[in-house]
Parts: sequence; structure tokens; C-alpha cells
Amino acid sequence: MKKLPVGISTFSKIREEGYCYADKTGFVSKLAEGGTYFFISRPRRFGKSLFIDTLREAFSCNKKLFAGLALENAWNWERPYPVIHISFGGGVLKDRAALDNGIFEKLREITQSEQVKLENTSTNGQFRELILELHKKYHEKVVILIDEYDKPILDNITNPDAAREIREGLKNFYSVIKDSDAYVQFCLLTGVSKFSKVSLFSGLNNLQDITLDARYGTLCGYTQSDIETVFAEHLPGVDLAELKRWYNGYCFDGESVYNPFDVLLYLDQREFKNYWFETGTPTFLIDLLGRRQFLAPDLEKLVAGDALVGSFDVDQIEPETLLFQTGYLTIKEKQQVGGAIMYELSFPNLEVKMSLTDHILASLSGAPATKDKMRHALYQALVRGEPDAFRPIFQSFFASIPHDWYRKNELAGYEGYYASIFYCYFTALGLDVLAEDATNKGRLDMRVKLGKRIFIFEFKVVELVPEGNALAQLQHRRYHEKYVNDGCEIFLIGVEFSKTDRNIVKYEWIRQSQKS
Repeated sequence: MKKLPVGISTFSKIREEGYCYADKTGFVSKLAEGGTYFFISRPRRFGKSLFIDTLREAFSCNKKLFAGLALENAWNWERPYPVIHISFGGGVLKDRAALDNGIFEKLREITQSEQVKLENTSTNGQFRELILELHKKYHEKVVILIDEYDKPILDNITNPDAAREIREGLKNFYSVIKDSDAYVQFCLLTGVSKFSKVSLFSGLNNLQDITLDARYGTLCGYTQSDIETVFAEHLPGVDLAELKRWYNGYCFDGESVYNPFDVLLYLDQREFKNYWFETGTPTFLIDLLGRRQFLAPDLEKLVAGDALVGSFDVDQIEPETLLFQTGYLTIKEKQQVGGAIMYELSFPNLEVKMSLTDHILASLSGAPATKDKMRHALYQALVRGEPDAFRPIFQSFFASIPHDWYRKNELAGYEGYYASIFYCYFTALGLDVLAEDATNKGRLDMRVKLGKRIFIFEFKVVELVPEGNALAQLQHRRYHEKYVNDGCEIFLIGVEFSKTDRNIVKYEWIRQSQKS
């Protein structure tokens, strides 16, 4: 049985030591034949570094590594090119001086390996000189591969001054590539985010962005075919439908793909967990959502244009952009609206939906210590089909939130805030939850499904809608009719809050007859 390449991004090690490999080498020839300067962004731990290393081995003409792969008979193995491979993936660079020192170290490693000497003393001067010296030594144009090009900026995203300073240093460094066009055979930059050309790539404005090019949609990540063929030996006993529900769903305007990090760790440990999410806590993202007053249920369906899914800058960070580029939301639908392209974004899979809403719940409530205990009790009440048990669970939770926290949170006191807490509780349990679900009678606030039971919720804040009655509205608008043919037991639940009392003041429910 071939080994699982957990945490391995070195192409030669995978090929020489008997690891499973999903063949992405066909993209190497496609890129090489399609242009010179490319850029692609993908979420962290998605296989970018492995693909960069695959390119390095291909351009170095290490043919034996590609035996039996798509590139073996689609490449000129008699013409190796000098390769400059730079990765910013390791370590954290806190200021411009650290960035410059880091670049100098990377360039020095290459010059020592290639046995060339550089005379310049600036980072961009040495970079250009290295390109010229390698061209002179090999009598061939140079291949430039830069991995995690944006990490020094993202590492400082909570410190805008440092981030701007580092951005200018990288801008200065990357500008060398365009100025060296006569000596460049091929160039690819990868990263998590796409910074605007004006802010970072003004000196490299000839990049071809393939991030949302359907032809390269599966360049990183595993397809369904990859799962069923490459990992066939590891699949006995695996529930493929559940694997797909947990880890598939990422779409970059093409076929959806699995997160490779999740798949490999699941196949190794055989336990469904949030492996990818745990590798990076999105504190900055959660804080940004709070500042922009984003409500958790809204993440079910966001609409964004090219600008919002495209690029951003240190001085202008939109939540939709960050959510998409970092992998917490993905493309569910693409539409041409007049002369513009619009994207519908949503959670890619169960792992991300559960984990992100769990983090949002902690930020909304300010009471993380009580969260897990109450969540367990809530799940047991759902299993038993006892809506009466929901009320004390949530009342106790709201009562545990410190009063000072309400004063600091702008969302507190509005219907969306209370609805968000309910929504996050249910989604963090991994349940089938829909917010703002459309029916022919209107939009119901939330629908939760567990087994053969459906729970339909309506939320009200009494100070904002004093004449409203949540349960009566559910009955009057007959939202349940959408589900009567599902063969499920249906519960209608009206929940009313008081922003003065900061808690539930009215809670009613009925079991809806399938025939009514």
C-alpha cells in the first residue's frame, strides 16, 4: 500500500519513496505553453507548495520523477532551465528590515548552490543580478517560482503600518521580474490572497491571474476521481458520501475539489475532525466580521462581484474578499448580470461551516466556558424531539453573558444577534441548518433538520415589533408547507426576545400536523 503524503510538499520525496500522488503534472505543460507570467491564489494547505516544487523539477528536467505521469511524454527533457525558487512560507517577518534580511538569505543560498557571485547590496539589485548571472552561466532564460508571495504581509495584517512597509519592500522586489523580461522563461507566484496590482504588482502588471480560470480549477486540491483512484487502497470502510460532505465543496470556477490536508489526515486517523480549520485560528477575520456587523446566517449566501472576490489591500479589506480568499467561503454559483459577473458564495463544506460558526458563537456570546455543555444538552433535546428543553438551555446561555459585553457589542439587542446565536449553536453541532430559507410564502428565519424531524424557527425582538407574535406568524404564513412531503415530524417554534431583559421573554411551539 502506498503511503499517505501527510505534510509533504517535496515532489521528489513523494515520487521516490512510494507515496500516493494525484497527478497534476498535466497543468505544468498547459501553463508553459500558455504564457510566461502567472499568478494563482488558493487557501492555505491546499497543495500550492507541492505544485511549485513539481514545476521546479520539470524545468530542471528530472525526467525520472515523472515516469508514468501526464507530463512524461509532453515535455522537452533535453533542455533544462536555471530555476530561482523562493518561498516566504517559513517564519514570521515582523518589519522591513527582517524582510530584507530574509530575502538576502534566500538569494545567498541560491548563489552558493549555483556558485555565482553578486556585487549589488540591495535586495532588488541582487535579484536582478542573480537572474542575469544564471542566464549567462546556462545560456538559457531563467524560471522564477515564488511560493507564499503574500505571507509576510498577511502575518502583519493586524499591524497596518508594518504591513504597508513590508508590502512596499515586496513591491520593490517583485518589480525586478518585469524589468528582466528578456531573461525570463517562465514565472509563477502563489499565495493565499490576491493583493491589488496597484498596491503590490504595479511593477509586475503583466501577470496572468488563473485563480478563477476554470481550466486550472483543479490544479490544487483533490477531485472526486483523485479520491476514488489515487487513494483506492485506503478507501475500504470509508463512507464516501460523508467524506464529501465534510471536506469537498471548494470551487474555483470549475469542478469542486477536496481540501487535501483534510483528506490525508482523515484517511490516516479515520476520524472526521476539523483538521484544516485547526491549523489557523481566524481571529482577525472574526474581529473584522464583528466590526462590519456581519451576521452568521448571512454567510449561508453572500453575493459578490469580481471586485470583492478579486483583490484587496491593507487599507481596504472587505469581509467577503477575505472569507473567499482564505477558504471560509467558496463559489456556489456564477451569473452574468448585464455586463458584470456575480458570484454566490457560501460555506464549502461541513467542516468549515461547523468550525467557523463555533468561533463566531464565542465572539457573539462572550461566554465560551458554558458553550460546550449547553450544546451537548441541546443536541440531546433535538434527538429526543423535545422543543420544550430548548428554552432553558438558551435562557441560561443568554443569562451567562456578562452585562459589560452587551455594552461593547453593537449587534446586541437586534433580532439578527439573537438569531445568529441560535444559528451558530445548531450549525456548530454539524446539523442540517438553513437560514432565511425561501418558501412560496416568504422567507422563514431558520430551519433545522435532524433525522426525520424538522424544526422551523421565527425570531422577534419585542421592543422592535411590539405587535408581532412569532409563532402566530409561522402559522399564518404556513412556512411548513414546503416540508410536508418529506415525511418528517415538523415543529414550529416562535422565540421572542427583549433587548431590555437581554433574554428570551416568550417561547412557544406546536407540533405541526402533516395534513394542515
